[in-house]
Amino acid sequence: MADVRFDKVAKRFGRVDVISGIDLEVSDGSFTVFVGPSGCGKSTLLRLVAGLENVTAGSIFIGGDDVTDLRPIDRGVAMVFQSYALYPHLTVFENIAFGLRLAKTPNDQVSRRVGAAAETLQLTELLDRKPRALSGGQRQRVAIGRAIVREPKVFLFDEPLSNLDAALRTQMRVEIAELRSRLGTTTIYVTHDQVEAMTLADQIVVLHGGVIEQVGTPLELYDRPANVFVAGFIGSPKMNLIGGPSAERREARLIGIRPEHLNVADEGGEWSGTVIVAEHLGSDTFLHVRVESGEPIIARVSGEVKYGKGDQVSLLPEQGRLHRFDAEGRALS
Repeated sequence: MADVRFDKVAKRFGRVDVISGIDLEVSDGSFTVFVGPSGCGKSTLLRLVAGLENVTAGSIFIGGDDVTDLRPIDRGVAMVFQSYALYPHLTVFENIAFGLRLAKTPNDQVSRRVGAAAETLQLTELLDRKPRALSGGQRQRVAIGRAIVREPKVFLFDEPLSNLDAALRTQMRVEIAELRSRLGTTTIYVTHDQVEAMTLADQIVVLHGGVIEQVGTPLELYDRPANVFVAGFIGSPKMNLIGGPSAERREARLIGIRPEHLNVADEGGEWSGTVIVAEHLGSDTFLHVRVESGEPIIARVSGEVKYGKGDQVSLLPEQGRLHRFDAEGRALS
């Protein structure tokens, strides 16, 4: 295992700055997730660690060693891509073993490593099958197995679940979390899905426009977002951001309140409005309310509620749960 350190790392394509002088520490054995919208630079940053792109400026260290100019094969990393990229004519065993064969690993070591990876990933009974006989989740496990057998210092995952349906994504999230607990290898994981980030990460790095907006644990980002961007990106549904008199009397440009921190009543709240959509999900109900100022506010209520489309409701924020932001979008203490 090893830590990963970024020292003023920048990447430019032509005249476009994709990564802008990033400093970051990824602790030994941690599970760090790079999250952000499309085009924020998260996959580029991962490819810089892997050596698949060259840095424009700065340095990258793995386990204290400067790997900035090393070939990908010499960095001690293994990468799992969005595409499974399995060889259709090879069995599961040979797909997992492919990199070891290229490295001319002795046959007894190949068998041992593939067998151990297959047992870890519950693929032992599938080793003789071809990829066409596997489900999407099984194929992704094979791709992960191909990385595991290399026994890397660092695992790199580039949106590995984005090709799976919702049910499989949930299942694979659990499997990746369990795998990480067993192996304990330093892991950097890229996703645009903040639910994946919140459920998998020890540390989340929120990227936007090639810069780091905030680094912290999932709960730190949820409870104390550094700015409006992080506040709106972390959480599902996202935080409500409200201006006007409610913010002004609290000496802020905007105030934020998460949907789950709003109480819904017939009257007596801070904002009153009309329910325009009621999403009844069984365990939760999401009420989309158009308040008197014209702003839409989402309230998340546990279980079923009596309110539906067209009803008049009043919304009251929980004490101590409001967030204040200044004119530049920065959080106020």
